Amino acid sequence: MLTAFTRAFRTPDLRKKLLFTLGIIALFRLGSVLPTPGVHTENISRCLTQAQAGDAGNIYGMVQLFSGGALLKLSVFALGIMPYITASIILQLLVVVIPRLEALKKEGQAGQTKITQYTRYLTVGLAILQSTAFVALARGGQLFPQCREEILLDKDNVFAIVTMVLTMTAGTAVVMWLGELVTDRGIGNGMSILIFTQVIAVFPSELLNIARQKGGFVFAVVIVVGIAMIALVVMVEQAQRRIPVQYAKRMVGRRMYGGTSTYIPLKVNQAGIIPVIFASSLLYLPQLITTLFTNSQEEPNKIIQWISQEFGGGGTTPTYMITFFLLIVFFTYFYVSITFNPVEVADNMKKYGGFIPGIRPGRPTAEYLNYVLTRLTAPGALYLGLISMVPIVALALVGASQNFPFGGTSILIMVGVGLDTVKQIESQLQQRNYEGFLK
Repeated sequence: MLTAFTRAFRTPDLRKKLLFTLGIIALFRLGSVLPTPGVHTENISRCLTQAQAGDAGNIYGMVQLFSGGALLKLSVFALGIMPYITASIILQLLVVVIPRLEALKKEGQAGQTKITQYTRYLTVGLAILQSTAFVALARGGQLFPQCREEILLDKDNVFAIVTMVLTMTAGTAVVMWLGELVTDRGIGNGMSILIFTQVIAVFPSELLNIARQKGGFVFAVVIVVGIAMIALVVMVEQAQRRIPVQYAKRMVGRRMYGGTSTYIPLKVNQAGIIPVIFASSLLYLPQLITTLFTNSQEEPNKIIQWISQEFGGGGTTPTYMITFFLLIVFFTYFYVSITFNPVEVADNMKKYGGFIPGIRPGRPTAEYLNYVLTRLTAPGALYLGLISMVPIVALALVGASQNFPFGGTSILIMVGVGLDTVKQIESQLQQRNYEGFLK
């Protein structure tokens, strides 16, 4: 593998792409620690330390994960790539609902360019809403409930607040632009690389906290469990069911076409990490609502108290765990159903003379694909649910935070993006007759 890295850097164009990608990553991390104008950095750091020691910091766990620890620091890139992820998911759902967007998707590259443009506009809109919300929480003292008396903003006037909102929104637009630059001129998918960077940014600090607080034995156990988790995730992410497809021979003019054999790869984890994001986002809402009611002057009613007990406190209650697991299973089936259309695949196969051996073209093929996909999604949904429960179990047993390094969304992102990037580097090395990374 080290030889492959050496050969990759010896290739001029590939070396240029790798160095360009590393430069964008360095610029991205710089913006993640650069404070927004008008933020009291000393008070923010003090409150952040107190929040990480308690359970309140877990309320913003998902957004904090996707910002690489920059969110609660209110930096220029505080929102990170989260608005773009949310906008992309919304557009994917709207494509199924709105006929105009569905027609654009079928137009090919031109239609996809239009959908990408709509995603950018929606990203900016969501960035404005999210930055306004977090600035309002900081202004009202609700961003860190443990230190409500601390002054987080140097100036509390309209101009300063608008400046902060515009700065954080512009930071999101710059992050989106950096991701597109990596996709065009670097290695791998730009947005995925930036998400990967944000996740691994908090990885060393989480391991160091476990080593300091729990001792060497617990740290060694965490490392062993982490290696086993990575092996499991790699195995499942690479697993797929290959549906054989045979194309019949046909004459076009004087030439013979078809007669080839191929397959349709159906992954065990067809939905990726999207169901985990959906489930975490839904469970984030009751925690945020209870936080707002708890921090108010009025006494919360019994419903708010029950929600706070069952869905707060880091999410270690049985009600939270069962709800989280069931939501992941539900959203896995839901997302697979809207992203893979068996009827459309069967129609395309029939159009080009393709068929599955032993299955008639048309409706029987669609029913067969739906049958296989439904049963293949079951182990994928259980796998996502169990992997996502690892940080919650670690929170209860080890006392770690919900950003527990080995498990949940973080390990899925690290392994998935890492495998995809290595495959792209390998393909470019193989074009130059090099062995590459993967055997």
